[in-house]
Amino acid sequence: MSDDGVKTFSTQKPKLLDQVRRDLRTKHYSKRTEEAYVNWIRKFILYHNKRHPKDMGEKEINQFLTHLAVDQHVAASTQNQALCAIVFLYKHVLKKDIDELEFTWAKKPKRLPTVFTRKEVKSVLAQLSGDKWIMANLLYGSGLRLMECLRLRVKDIDFPSKKITVRSGKGDKDRITMLPETVISALQKHLKQVKKQHEKDLENGFGTVYLPYALEKKYTNANREWIWQYLFPSSKLSIDPRSGVKQRHHLDEATVQKAVKQAIHKAGVKKQASCHTLRHSFATHLLEAGYDIRTVQELLGHSPREIIAT
Repeated sequence: MSDDGVKTFSTQKPKLLDQVRRDLRTKHYSKRTEEAYVNWIRKFILYHNKRHPKDMGEKEINQFLTHLAVDQHVAASTQNQALCAIVFLYKHVLKKDIDELEFTWAKKPKRLPTVFTRKEVKSVLAQLSGDKWIMANLLYGSGLRLMECLRLRVKDIDFPSKKITVRSGKGDKDRITMLPETVISALQKHLKQVKKQHEKDLENGFGTVYLPYALEKKYTNANREWIWQYLFPSSKLSIDPRSGVKQRHHLDEATVQKAVKQAIHKAGVKKQASCHTLRHSFATHLLEAGYDIRTVQELLGHSPREIIAT
């Protein structure tokens, strides 16, 4: 039995889930996607009583995906992620063609997103301080997703032009968005402290940062350079699970989510809201201010029909 709870297949060298991880890394999928895909493939195998996927096909895939929608009542996006993981397994790992699938799709909920009023945004931001205040201001003032904010590097901030370059956003797309005037001074002071921390890490024999495989190969010394460091680094060094190198990763998303949730509560805002509500509010307030939908679309990084939905 492997650590993933799936029976070890003696004919498989390396083990199946290790193969999946290897192929995902070869194709430069993110660590988060890797974990999600491996987890769905493991669930797919366990659902079918640990049968090897090479002995299964369209019938079993349809059964599993229908089970997720009908019995588990998962969201449409969750079911789609499971589908993508299984398709990856068959296409790239097992090299096995999948014919047209016919399963029950999960229903997409038709809900309007929660949006703050301008007064509520001001009240929520007033409850935050330090780097959490800066990040919340970027979510609202730049329309960033939380992970886009956390993955920002020093080089992505253009102070003279008041622009932010978002690298590999949703759909692996790059885009340019605005750097809000209100955050510039605080962000510059924050970066001075981050740079001191980075210089101290270098003195202590550390100071490297994670870079995608292709960039690491192309720029062999870039992982020590200041411009490649995370804008919002973790307070502690940690071991990179892929490379085994001890270095400083970006701040954990849960830390920011908790801080924003607490700020919403302290501000007395009676809405089911989160970090993503700040992004929704960014789009809504720009549209209310007269910005054309095409401009808002480009700032958010998706198509016009998605502006309010995601």
